[in-house]
Amino acid sequence: MTTSFSMNAGDGLYSYSKNSHLQNEIIDGVKEMVRDAIIRKLDIKTILSSSNTIYITELGCSVGPNTFSSMQHIVEALKDKYLYQDQVIDSTKSIPEFQIFFNDQVTNDFNTLFRSLPVDRSYYASGVPGSFHGRLFPSRSIHFAHCSCAIHWLSKIPKELLDKNSPAWNKGLIAYAGASNVEIVNAYVAQFERDMEMFFNARAEEIVPGGMMVLFTPFSGYLRLLGFFGSSLMDMVNEGKLDESLVDSFNLPMYFPSPQDMTKVVEKNGLFSIERMELINIKSNLVDEADAKTLMMSLRSSIEGVIINHFGSKIAEEACTRTILKSE
Repeated sequence: MTTSFSMNAGDGLYSYSKNSHLQNEIIDGVKEMVRDAIIRKLDIKTILSSSNTIYITELGCSVGPNTFSSMQHIVEALKDKYLYQDQVIDSTKSIPEFQIFFNDQVTNDFNTLFRSLPVDRSYYASGVPGSFHGRLFPSRSIHFAHCSCAIHWLSKIPKELLDKNSPAWNKGLIAYAGASNVEIVNAYVAQFERDMEMFFNARAEEIVPGGMMVLFTPFSGYLRLLGFFGSSLMDMVNEGKLDESLVDSFNLPMYFPSPQDMTKVVEKNGLFSIERMELINIKSNLVDEADAKTLMMSLRSSIEGVIINHFGSKIAEEACTRTILKSE
């Protein structure tokens, strides 16, 4: 498992497909790590002992194009592992076929996803709608599971945050970023741990013996931006443009886990072993020089649907504009 430090989307100005460049930089930054894990650790002889088809799932695929880049890279690495597993090329071998299951929530725009499938892809593609916090596939049917920039999404908002009488009542904030009350952070951590227990239990049933799962999470720099976004909403409350109760009742179901968080949930679950875990500092001009507007558009492409559903499009638009100015 690898860690480094989408939801609904369409074709609009802030669509994920047009504003996910930072996520793409993360994916590119860990490609060699994923390849190395496949070449060094994957027991391909075992997983192909009963089939000449390798079944892969992309969990939390969103609408592309990043998911296609990841999948093609993984397919190529698996081909090389198969051909070079004995350090000698065997020209008599038939290359395995590849079936990829693109998974995301039922609200994901699968029409956009499949309309943009690469025509020269070297795999078969299927869509599997549903939450990855539960079972998605038959027992022992998946050889390789991949999840990029998605496991920070919780299955639901921690219930303690919605109770005015709870010490974790998150008044004036929209996430755990900037919270001075440890109960708020603890509520998020507890929900993340419950979700990952379900996640690992489901994958343990679905992945074949000898299979592999690779996970990585987005950089936690988004946390500071979420703090700015929350304070922008409160500015609008203070100016009489927004009802304070709307802000108090809104919490983003997102928790960005640390390596320590991931180690804890994996060891507690006991169904997987960690082969490799690293913090990655992505070196690129886009990430290193990203300004507030770029970061906000990237974040907005992921959370816009949640924001609009709660506040409406007018408030969402003004809050995003204010956040860019504030964070610059």
